Amino acid sequence: MTTVRRARWAISFADLCLLLLGFFVLLQASGQRPDQVVSQVSQYFGGQAEGRRIDMLAADLFEPGEAMLTDRGRTLLKKIGAQHIHNKDIIQISSAGQDAGSRRLDGWELAAARLAAIARAFREAGVPDSRMRLRGLDEQAQVVGGQHILIWQEEERKAKD
Repeated sequence: MTTVRRARWAISFADLCLLLLGFFVLLQASGQRPDQVVSQVSQYFGGQAEGRRIDMLAADLFEPGEAMLTDRGRTLLKKIGAQHIHNKDIIQISSAGQDAGSRRLDGWELAAARLAAIARAFREAGVPDSRMRLRGLDEQAQVVGGQHILIWQEEERKAKD
């Protein structure tokens, strides 16, 4: 009976080895893009996509306590949106942290309304709705100093022939 108990660790160890083997086979099978596979696995488990990421303070784009873009913010977002008109990448838009709310909106409502305003600015720049993903509040991101807007692009997933 003691021999059986001593060997229990071997089953867990074998499971771990098989999982690692499967992951490395997946990386090898991905061919030229192992970094994309790692990024997608990371996203599946709650991470963010790798790639070009823009982090802006919402206070630099919006009127204080409101979801109305300033002229400077509208111009900046249209410029960013214009860079994505002709490619096929998906634009991910997320919010991290919160600004103090106003009489009209609390912190969560303000963050959500600002994300919608950014999506509208990108639409006005010519980015189709089908290529934008609003991710909502990113509670895992560690930010200081109010609400941050995170914008990054993810390559379009191509269907295999």
